[in-house]
Amino acid sequence: MLKKLCIICGRNKYIFLVIILGVITWSLTMFRSGVGKSYGLGFWGANGHDGIWHIALSESLARGSFNNPVFAGEVIKNYHLGFDILLATVHRLTGISIDSLYFQILPVIFSFLIGILTYKLILLWRGSKSESIWATFFVYFGSSFGFIITYLRDKTITGESMFWSSQSVSTLVNPPFALSLIFILAGLISVLKNKKLLAILCFGVLIQIKAYAGILVLGALLISGNFAVFLGTLLVSVLIFLPFNKEAVSIFTWQPFWYLETMMSYSDRLDWERFYSAMTTYKMGHMWLKGVLAYGIAFVIFIIGNMGLRFFGFYFFLKKHKHDSLLIFILTIILMAVIIPMFFVQKGTPWNTIQFFYYYLFFFSIFAGIVTSWSTTLVKIIIIIFAIFGTWTTLQHYLPPMPQAKITTEELEALRFLERQTQGIVFTYPFDSNKAKEALGNPPRPIYAYDSTAYVSAYTKKDVFLEDEVNLNIMGFDWQTRKTGALLFISNLDIEKGKNFLKDNQIRYLYLVKNASSLFGEYLKLGADDLGLEKIFENKEAIIYEYAKDFGGN
Repeated sequence: MLKKLCIICGRNKYIFLVIILGVITWSLTMFRSGVGKSYGLGFWGANGHDGIWHIALSESLARGSFNNPVFAGEVIKNYHLGFDILLATVHRLTGISIDSLYFQILPVIFSFLIGILTYKLILLWRGSKSESIWATFFVYFGSSFGFIITYLRDKTITGESMFWSSQSVSTLVNPPFALSLIFILAGLISVLKNKKLLAILCFGVLIQIKAYAGILVLGALLISGNFAVFLGTLLVSVLIFLPFNKEAVSIFTWQPFWYLETMMSYSDRLDWERFYSAMTTYKMGHMWLKGVLAYGIAFVIFIIGNMGLRFFGFYFFLKKHKHDSLLIFILTIILMAVIIPMFFVQKGTPWNTIQFFYYYLFFFSIFAGIVTSWSTTLVKIIIIIFAIFGTWTTLQHYLPPMPQAKITTEELEALRFLERQTQGIVFTYPFDSNKAKEALGNPPRPIYAYDSTAYVSAYTKKDVFLEDEVNLNIMGFDWQTRKTGALLFISNLDIEKGKNFLKDNQIRYLYLVKNASSLFGEYLKLGADDLGLEKIFENKEAIIYEYAKDFGGN
């Protein structure tokens, strides 16, 4: 199949050019992160959190463990493991490091496959090379109107997610989303070729790659009347979902129009405070007519603002089309991808359900591309210029010579040392948001002062007592109780309580970053001798203790 796809590129220089530009542009958000420099390892943009989480999880899976690497002693729950299992498997088969696969190799493969499969799907469906090329162009380079607002306000070109949704150029920063697009496209191509079994396999695994995609595709298959593929997909989804989610609970909660209200009120979004005040006043005052009008306007701003020039895609529906099952499938996904986040948010991290909307933008990119192919040369030039500015709103954050976050050379030395030690649970200082704020004005920030991340687990290949509070929130773990216990241990003066904490939680190593300590001039209130700790490593930035060398077996 890959050979056939390469032949397609070779025969059409325009699609080849679009795909090459798309692959390069998308990969720029990933390439530079995780590469050793004189200052250590740098991480640009969301890679400083999300990328490190996937490395930690994949390293854990590569060890044959389904334990939560950032919440030692608990198994992973309420999380889709498909991408991370793939990453761990490729690592085990090839010996290529997980961070190299994540940041440098898979981005090229994923971005190429998304482009070529989009082209193939539209060519099969519509029979037009021009429509297929422009659909692929929009998939790669579609962007919001955010940069226009920021330019009018303060003459800057930024604001990718001003209206909440990330845009095309950020696709690889969310690799489960990128992988889900590959399987959706492959599944749809299989449906068009009447290869039902292959379609079932492609759609069925989505629930473990990106649960949002699995939900949307199941709904779309049912509504479009493809019952055989729907039933097969449902069966595969259940079979691969239940074994990993035996204790799964609902993570969604009813909160209508949360995105509309926060889009207007948040300073890092549209920040139209007067409009937000009017909306909420009408709602609380039961002024229903004004409320409906205000929320309706906010909804239009949300849709059009996020879509950018993708709104050209609406013109597609003004033309008469044969309502085939594929069109109904896509329309169902589009409707569900808007309706669900408009009424439901995710517990703990309400903004996560915006990821449903990513699929709306993806499929509307296809319609916008089809319509663009019908347009004049002048319109096409305007669209290309718009795409350049829209893409720059995101790329500028990934191109500066210095990253937003780093693991310093000294810390990396400590992490590598701990990686070579026998397996055991690692205790490290809980994330301190105050220290993060203090470091905000002096980038690149040390990773411990950037965000609550999984970096100790990722780069020691060990389970950590408590890390990455963000993902623990998403998965529904009670990390707050554990954090309270960790802080009490650090400041504790009772020797027996201190030892019991280490024993009860089966902690073998203490990885302590000196500047991350909440104590002035101290790392722990109790001394190492009091707790039975042996110092096994120390440099300028970190100190590592081992508790009871014979603890925990291998």
